[in-house]
Amino acid sequence: MNVELAEERILLLPDVLGAEQAEARAWSRRTDAFGAFARLGGLLQKPKDEDFEIVYRELRLQPFWRLSAATTYVYERQREHRLKVGSEVKSVSVGGQSFASTDKQATITVTECCNESSQKDWLYDAITKKGDLGLNSYLAIASEQVTAEDLNERARAGAVVVPPQAKASMLAREVISRSIRKIEADRIIEEKVHLEAIDLFYRPVYAVRYRWQQKEAVVEVNAVTGETQTGGTTFENYVGKLVDRDFLLDAGVEAANMFIPGVNLAKIIVSKGLKLNAKA
Repeated sequence: MNVELAEERILLLPDVLGAEQAEARAWSRRTDAFGAFARLGGLLQKPKDEDFEIVYRELRLQPFWRLSAATTYVYERQREHRLKVGSEVKSVSVGGQSFASTDKQATITVTECCNESSQKDWLYDAITKKGDLGLNSYLAIASEQVTAEDLNERARAGAVVVPPQAKASMLAREVISRSIRKIEADRIIEEKVHLEAIDLFYRPVYAVRYRWQQKEAVVEVNAVTGETQTGGTTFENYVGKLVDRDFLLDAGVEAANMFIPGVNLAKIIVSKGLKLNAKA
């Protein structure tokens, strides 16, 4: 079993809205953020603008992972196949080998030469560590490859850079484990899992927390798509904190060589630093 790992990348999605437009969209949803009670109150007496206070605002860079895995299996196996023949046929010859015919069929032994390949993208919310297929929509949007220091420059400028709770090494092992499957083979010629991409995406999100009648609520604005949602959260704990590249990207050969259930590690050869898949 050969396991090939691409170099990890950090990719930053674009801030399409900007702070001013994002805050305007958040302001338009401020009443919704306080739920049915605020909407009911609005039927009786619409809350005034001055009734709402902005107590906190942030631009944060929120992470998710994409791991792209391609598998290749090339192998041979011997199988018996029944060949229907006429009643007058007593035997058939294939490749110089003769097979007797009984009851209008001959059972012949062949070598099947098999080649199977597959490719799959694995998407994870880097905070909750859960798979999220909805993140697939971001892959069609042009992103910029950045470094940890680029992220830290944004942190120094006031952005909140949220570190991933799901680590690259953990996810790489999970994807490798789930990509490997059993095959029926007499001779394996090639067996390979290629992690074509190990990408940590950051997407910009604006969040505004309002206070109204002694209650607080948050409106989030997706700076990539423009979508808004209520009931969000903020990440003040990470204000001003910088990130370390080794913490963000740790899917090295040593990490991949850790225990993978159901696989004999003595038969695994891991290589790293392969050319990245062109798609981002």
